[in-house]
Amino acid sequence: MKASVRINRGVESLFGTRDENIRLIESGLCVHTQLVDNNLEIEGEADRVSRAENILEDYNTLVREGHVFNNGDLNSYLRVVTNDPEVSLRALVNSGKSRNFGKKILAPKSVNQRRYLEAIERNDMVFGIGPAGTGKTYLAVAMAISALINKQVARIILTRPAVEAGERLGFLPGTLQEKVDPYLRPLYDALYDMLDNERVEKLLERNVIEVAPIAFMRGRTLNDSFIILDEAQNSTAEQMKMVLTRQGFNSKMVVNGDITQIDLPTGRRSGLMDAVEVLKGVEGISFVQFDEKDVVRHSLVQRIVKAYERYNEATGAARQLTLKLNDPEPVAAPVPAASETAPQA
Repeated sequence: MKASVRINRGVESLFGTRDENIRLIESGLCVHTQLVDNNLEIEGEADRVSRAENILEDYNTLVREGHVFNNGDLNSYLRVVTNDPEVSLRALVNSGKSRNFGKKILAPKSVNQRRYLEAIERNDMVFGIGPAGTGKTYLAVAMAISALINKQVARIILTRPAVEAGERLGFLPGTLQEKVDPYLRPLYDALYDMLDNERVEKLLERNVIEVAPIAFMRGRTLNDSFIILDEAQNSTAEQMKMVLTRQGFNSKMVVNGDITQIDLPTGRRSGLMDAVEVLKGVEGISFVQFDEKDVVRHSLVQRIVKAYERYNEATGAARQLTLKLNDPEPVAAPVPAASETAPQA
């Protein structure tokens, strides 16, 4: 089947750097495209051509309405709509506008990010598990700010374990808050990116937004709160249970972590790994698994994550083979002769 869609404006953003956007449509939907004058001709199976046509019509409509696709945004949107036939480009872009994230307009940039945001909206407790750069923390903070601005909650609690990532920083001067702030810096970064600095400072002063290490959660009941536990892979099983049971009435909790980056001392089991096993199937709790395809940082980060996965798989297989080769074959016990076992007369 062939179809033709007229592209009047914004053809540069449609094609993207080195035609990456149009190539994504082609590979994602298994179609072939060709630009003839201002018409984009599409060729392929009928249902796939129709899907591509709908995406391009949505693109035309959004451009006519004045929407500007910033660098890389359209590529991220296209990754979602080519993989998820249930969502349209127009609906995906407008979903970011419909939520109030302070000074940001955000929309999911991968299928799993979309599932993650929907899970947070529908459930009181959500676990986001996956590699760095997939937007777990950033989107969770965005949803918390949206809930606060829309008066769905009265405060935001941001917490994470104060565990050093493979290095010993030694004695840190200052007050207790000044000592733990370096560990909580990624949470502050997300806050300042979405709200004006002055507003963040006022909310922190009034404890409407509280950023604290996990140890500060003990003994509390957090009602009317949006609670985010970040870097949860570095919590112990006891800490995880303690934090999960802090949730009070009219509260949401988001727990994020990457089980491939555990910095706990050798022999200590991650509370996140325990929680995944213990809470699987519990009503009201949702688990969203991210992978390297959801990485939305620099494209190099996605390749780094994939390279480490391949390396770990290869070295793990090689280690198992070495252990097998070095393990001596079990020696069977000698079978006694019949004369040795026969009862004596």
